[in-house]
Amino acid sequence: MNTSCSLRSALLFLALSLATARPGFAATPIATALQPFVDKEELAGAVALVASKDKVLAVEAVGFADRVAKQPMKADALFWIASQSKPITAVAVMMLVDEGKLRLDDPVEKYLPEFKGQLLDAGKGADGKPALKAPAHPITVREVLSHTSGLPFKSAVEQPTLDGLPLRDAVSSYAKTPLTFEPGTKYTYSNAGINTAARLIEVLTGKSYEAFMDERLFHPLGMKDTTFWPTKAQLTRLATPHKPNAAKTGLELTTISQLHYPLDERAKRYPMPAGGLFSTAADVAKFCQMLLNGGELNGKRFLSAAALKELTRRQTPETLKESYGLGFSVGGGGFGHGGALATNMNIDPARGLIIVWLVQHQGFPGEGGKAQGVFRKTAEEQFAKQP
Repeated sequence: MNTSCSLRSALLFLALSLATARPGFAATPIATALQPFVDKEELAGAVALVASKDKVLAVEAVGFADRVAKQPMKADALFWIASQSKPITAVAVMMLVDEGKLRLDDPVEKYLPEFKGQLLDAGKGADGKPALKAPAHPITVREVLSHTSGLPFKSAVEQPTLDGLPLRDAVSSYAKTPLTFEPGTKYTYSNAGINTAARLIEVLTGKSYEAFMDERLFHPLGMKDTTFWPTKAQLTRLATPHKPNAAKTGLELTTISQLHYPLDERAKRYPMPAGGLFSTAADVAKFCQMLLNGGELNGKRFLSAAALKELTRRQTPETLKESYGLGFSVGGGGFGHGGALATNMNIDPARGLIIVWLVQHQGFPGEGGKAQGVFRKTAEEQFAKQP
């Protein structure tokens, strides 16, 4: 070995030794790619998981769950996954479609009579006052699951947080709210739509939405940390939300403004199907593995192939830029969903890979927003197509 080669080897060894001494850092391709974002205070911390249909290929915890307290991020950290709740709720609805309890093109009013006679905002009349008219057709189950119903993001009474009303009351307020466009013609991201779909579960099964989710999805899939109400023990593992400081040069702590605190208080907090779930990377991966396995996991079938196809194919009109299925974003290398605090999951059937990215960020300073893309690229390069 020549002198220059020996020097390079020594420097590499030194770099790896220093790297592994950093809190929350392991000398793996994924952790190595993410650590610079942590060092520059552009990313507080993350749990990055890669899985195939039958095993976890990698799980890396980098940085801090609480940067101010220097609490290292751990692989079992709990995160508010926010709108990643939407595809989980959509899967539950499709389980009832599989059972013949409802059809996607049924009008919602067939099961929720409060929607009968719902009107459409027609702009202003000749007198300059708001005008209302009947829509071309009542909103359907398919439309509330694909954000094409014309329901708004939320109703006027969902204040100051999104988890302050029982599901029955929240959905009743949507029925009284005029539609913003003709159903099926446009796309507006709508918590109200997904929440309405979840209310169908209660009406059709006679169970509360949260009980159905526990009994039919979370418990059978082994998603032991997935909940709307983290326990006090789980809250000790909760990753703290961060946001850029005023100067945009680093990070400071923040809170989840969409939810009521304390987070374990059931008396004042209600399950929000469109965005209320807390979970871990391991739990999210189990849900994704079930999907990558065609609706089945560990010998138990949750969805038919036909239901999975409907969930993950484009439902929005081709004339629109938004490509959305039923509760899932679709296209661009698979299907999945993100959350308000920058969490994300993606299932890529072509590569046989599941990518789970859990952070708690209300915005990023510097280039922190690029960390997720760097993780995904590194994971796809590291792992060949899985069988």
